[in-house]
Amino acid sequence: MSPDPKLPSRTIFEGPTRSGARSMLKAIGFTDDDLARPIVGIANTWIETMPCNFHLRRLAAKMKEGVRAAGGTPMEFNTIAISDGVTMGTEGMKASLVSREVIADSIELVGRGHMFDAVVALVGCDKTIPAGAMALIRLNVPGIVLYGGSIAAGHFQDRDVTIGDVYEAIGAHAAGLMSDADLKQLENAACPAAGACGGQFTANTMSTVMEFIGLSPMGFNSVPAMDPQKDEVAYSTGKLVMELLKRGVRPSDILTRKAFENAIASVAATGGSTNSVLHLLAMAREAGVPLTIDDFDAVSKRTPLIADLKPAGRYVAVDVHRAGGIQLIAKNLVEGGFVDERQMTASGRTIGEEARRAKETPGQDVVRPVTNPLKKTGGLVILKGNLAPEGCVVKISGHERLHHRGPARVFDREEDAMRAVTSKSIKPGDVVVIRYEGPRGGPGMREMLGVTGAIVGEGLGESVALLTDGRFSGATRGLMVGHVAPEAARGGPIAAVREGDTVVFDIEARRLDVELADQEIKNRLANWREPEPRYKTGVFAKYAALVSSASEGAVTRVDFGRSHQLSVVSRQ
Repeated sequence: MSPDPKLPSRTIFEGPTRSGARSMLKAIGFTDDDLARPIVGIANTWIETMPCNFHLRRLAAKMKEGVRAAGGTPMEFNTIAISDGVTMGTEGMKASLVSREVIADSIELVGRGHMFDAVVALVGCDKTIPAGAMALIRLNVPGIVLYGGSIAAGHFQDRDVTIGDVYEAIGAHAAGLMSDADLKQLENAACPAAGACGGQFTANTMSTVMEFIGLSPMGFNSVPAMDPQKDEVAYSTGKLVMELLKRGVRPSDILTRKAFENAIASVAATGGSTNSVLHLLAMAREAGVPLTIDDFDAVSKRTPLIADLKPAGRYVAVDVHRAGGIQLIAKNLVEGGFVDERQMTASGRTIGEEARRAKETPGQDVVRPVTNPLKKTGGLVILKGNLAPEGCVVKISGHERLHHRGPARVFDREEDAMRAVTSKSIKPGDVVVIRYEGPRGGPGMREMLGVTGAIVGEGLGESVALLTDGRFSGATRGLMVGHVAPEAARGGPIAAVREGDTVVFDIEARRLDVELADQEIKNRLANWREPEPRYKTGVFAKYAALVSSASEGAVTRVDFGRSHQLSVVSRQ
């Protein structure tokens, strides 16, 4: 492929004045021929701190072979990743959502600095997927997001298990319902090899989103991590990004409002993670596409739940692949008119054209037809009320209660709530309130799988409700409401709740309320003072100063103002 003189990389490598740049790269083996070709950045999120991204070195090597075969020169670079599953329940978990911004920033910086002509984001765990997408949107060069694939299911006592089962087992163990030996056996069995968490948790939810929104080639992401076919997928991705470059197709050509609605429908139809709300809002803001938290409820209401996936269902992501993959889910939704089939994907075909290529495995019962759904409406529900004026998110994809009224048990950090659960201080009917864990207050909006898993594991999943200005793992199940906004650290009404106040969840009415008069809430908040920040220097302090509300995607932003001087937006 002869490089277009307008390609960004020509500024770096073309002409006598760029001799120094060429000389530097010849030191590590690049040739004149290599540097005369289009340059493709391979943003690899390989890291040795989790199984989710551990195999990505192998896939990156195959991807680079594909780029070279198609006439390009790949340049691989790395960025960071934080494991939600490893850090869960600790101070380290605060780094997870923060990492989304750092990953996106770092990919963008390398892309801008080295002026790549195209970029592939090779991703694995929860935050690397939306972060890779956010970076591609900012750079707006031809690009693809490729998901490294799901981990295989573990096997424990004749059933398939995931990391979510381990966290629920911790609660069962604390309640005396599981022995030390059984907990250890489950711990050893739940994660059998490399790959991201196996249920329709955040990683597989966002992987599904990337295929539906068009940034990942349909059929590529659902191939499991350790399946030999994944190497072929990586090679094909390298060739395909060169095709995108030839055609001049950029993320801005793909990411329409309808594409975002298709992505939301995919989450609703699969019982996907509530974290998708944060990430799609963040992506929409990068793309300049109008999207609000209320749009999730509207799309979910009209979309049937058709995939029987954990945490509420029976199957894992590998089973979706065996049944026919994400293409099969798309096929069923297209046939039912629940997505806009005209939207473009990375392959150059529309989502409708891709969906019609699906091959359903005879006899599979992982993905239902839309005429026989698990539920007539999707799993995402947005609540508002005097506790959440800006909204909050709950996943209703199984047999969750639609109404709960009970006394508040108030905790100002996750660890305190976890101690109360494991010490059996939480009783049936209670409403666990965990606050000051929001984007600003945490900072970093920790996931609460440790607490929610322990509640379910202790047998309280059907009788206890929980709300938080933090967030949940995609593995969370039960009546658990997250992303309550405004958060406590911004003086939201959740900061006014006291021990014993009566809290009411009304899912059908889309309400979350505390039984207090408006004036009483105002009186309590009048005496409220923002707590001292937990971190006054470093990355957490920067994030807390810049981060927006969860209802806006918890994005970091700055306001240059009329004077063009940078001012931190730290309050709404």
